[in-house]
Amino acid sequence: MIRLEPRKQHSEAMIYLTPVLALVLTMITGMIIFAFLGKDPLVALYTYFVLPLSTTYGLTELVVKATPLVMIGIGLAMGFRANVWNIGAEGQFTMGALAGGGLALAFHDSENALLLPTMIVFGALGGMAWAAIPAWLKTRFNANEILTSLMLTYVALLFLSYLVHGPWRDPAGYNFPESRIFPDAGTMPTLVEGSRMHFGAILALLAVVGGWLILAKALIGFQLRVVGVAPVAARYVGFKEKRLIWFVLLLGGGLAGVAGVSEVSGPIGQLIPTISPGYGFTAIIVAFLGRLHPVGVLFAGLVMALTYLGGETAQIEIGLPAAVAGIFQGIILFFLLACDVLNLYRIRIGWRVRHGGAA
Repeated sequence: MIRLEPRKQHSEAMIYLTPVLALVLTMITGMIIFAFLGKDPLVALYTYFVLPLSTTYGLTELVVKATPLVMIGIGLAMGFRANVWNIGAEGQFTMGALAGGGLALAFHDSENALLLPTMIVFGALGGMAWAAIPAWLKTRFNANEILTSLMLTYVALLFLSYLVHGPWRDPAGYNFPESRIFPDAGTMPTLVEGSRMHFGAILALLAVVGGWLILAKALIGFQLRVVGVAPVAARYVGFKEKRLIWFVLLLGGGLAGVAGVSEVSGPIGQLIPTISPGYGFTAIIVAFLGRLHPVGVLFAGLVMALTYLGGETAQIEIGLPAAVAGIFQGIILFFLLACDVLNLYRIRIGWRVRHGGAA
């Protein structure tokens, strides 16, 4: 029989090396997948991981796609450290986009410089409001936040679809399900001329710095670490668990909301039925690939952004299906979890001998 036996001592270094090992194994597996698809593995690998980064425009697009992943990933990492499992960041991302985007539509002819900052604030409040629902259900009724946050995601997506097909549809848009184009005052300024790289990237870097300061310098960051590692000890010393649940869920929702409004006011410039290719779910992988540390999340966000960008490039250049990006993301998560398990446990293969001599 095969069983897992806990290791008496696991390698601390491997905790940080497993993401690298997971990426290497993913690339090897990717070559096998490319071969089965009838593509030259080396050419496909180059097209997927290297070609998108060979131009300045490609590098800026990498930052564009990494921006929401990093912002959402920081918020999720904080919650996961405290064993609060917010799986509904996609819905919070959507509600933040609606809150900030709705303000842009309400003042579609405005030239006020305060419009964009106010949209960012509204986006954060929209995400926080949506995250407050599972926080209240968790602290009031002990409802599982995984289920409540996840189910609310689909409510948010349907609400977005209703608005762009109905009351917020552009009256001059030839009946297409999309809102008005946001005014210039409600659009993220670009950081590199001729690209789509926008001010949201600065907000993502601020989120990384803020997340690091919370974990390294703030008392509540210490409490999050203790609750995640030793919840019994945290309760014994009087840490208020309900307050921490509210904090991490509102923080995660707020950052997801800011990511949502930066996406619709940045590269998209309006509200459409699909404003995210799944950033809220991919950010879960980003958080774990980054070892739940803000700096790690930054690099993990760039890596996962490359899976999106590489998937688009490979689809155009060598005809790979668009679903390859999702496959790569799933493989990365699988190998990351497998490497973590093998770092904590060893595999034992053997047979137990029953009394009486029967095997």
